[in-house]
Amino acid sequence: MKSRVMETLEEIRQKLNIVDTKLVELLNQRAELSLKVGKIKANSDDIVFKPFREREILKNLLKQNRGPLPKEHLLAIYREILSSSRRLQRPQVVLFLGPEGTFSHLAGLEYLGQSLDYWPKRNIEEIFKGVVDGEAELGIVPLENSLQGSVGQSLDLFMRYDVFIHAEFYYRVSHSLLSKAKRLETITKVLSHPQALEQCSAWLKLNLPDAELVPMPSTAQAAQKVCQNENLAAIGNRKLANLFDLNILAARIEDLPDNWTRFLIIASSPSEKEGKEKTSIVFTLPDKPGALFEVLQIFARERINLKKLESRPLRGEKWKYVFFADVECDLTSNEYKNLIDDLGIRCHTLKVLGSYPSGEYLNARI
Repeated sequence: MKSRVMETLEEIRQKLNIVDTKLVELLNQRAELSLKVGKIKANSDDIVFKPFREREILKNLLKQNRGPLPKEHLLAIYREILSSSRRLQRPQVVLFLGPEGTFSHLAGLEYLGQSLDYWPKRNIEEIFKGVVDGEAELGIVPLENSLQGSVGQSLDLFMRYDVFIHAEFYYRVSHSLLSKAKRLETITKVLSHPQALEQCSAWLKLNLPDAELVPMPSTAQAAQKVCQNENLAAIGNRKLANLFDLNILAARIEDLPDNWTRFLIIASSPSEKEGKEKTSIVFTLPDKPGALFEVLQIFARERINLKKLESRPLRGEKWKYVFFADVECDLTSNEYKNLIDDLGIRCHTLKVLGSYPSGEYLNARI
């Protein structure tokens, strides 16, 4: 009689139950350790979110992963574990540009996890003000888009509010057509944020040439609005379909698929001391020939790569400008003290916005 080679479905399920029990035990052990960390930090003003520490944890886990669990699945699971650990140490409020379901909200959930308290704000300035006033420990702000460029309001607010950058990440913007309807032919109006409508203009002209385009304050508000009428459709993130019980009539309808938004995590105090690979600064210059050249020469002399340099009109000062720059180093370390002194001599004003780990790309496969 031949020995049985294949396990039965019931046997496999029994093994899964055993593994699940072990996983729950281990997760609770980890939770107990997180609670101990929270007790040690109870009297400290230190921020619970440690982006470099979390990135090192994830990096080490990926090295140890031998499959068949895909790395994307492992990262998603552990982001939620880390989110839970932070919440156990101390409740954490995060401000975002609302309402619920915006790209800022969805990006924050994917990067920071779902165990935190997310509070929507009506505009970006309310996020900065809420962080400075202690309403929340963290804020999520969009800084720039790979197609539309910088978010000018965010750059301006860094000059007005005393906040620090703790982390950056990149979130892919991909649009879907959402509706209560089940067929594209029934759609007479398409609602969305003006940028989303513009980013899908070629698809709309080809597939819904007669539909009226209706601008809305956000993609989330558009999705909420179309719940009322099957002749309406909204353009937004596919996750809005689950949030508002909508059908996805078409996916990836953006004209240019390589569309990313860079988000920053801000707080009211500087970030941790280790793992800083990038620094953002803002500065103004004296009105004289070669002033900007002298600043750039300092970075060139030290062989520091300048990743971003942008000028903005200085509020309240006609024809004067403030410069926003990203450099690939930790300008807050003692190694660059002389460099900061040199910049201070040549700049009219200089403000270090924060040093932080280089950002990662989320949801790259959507």
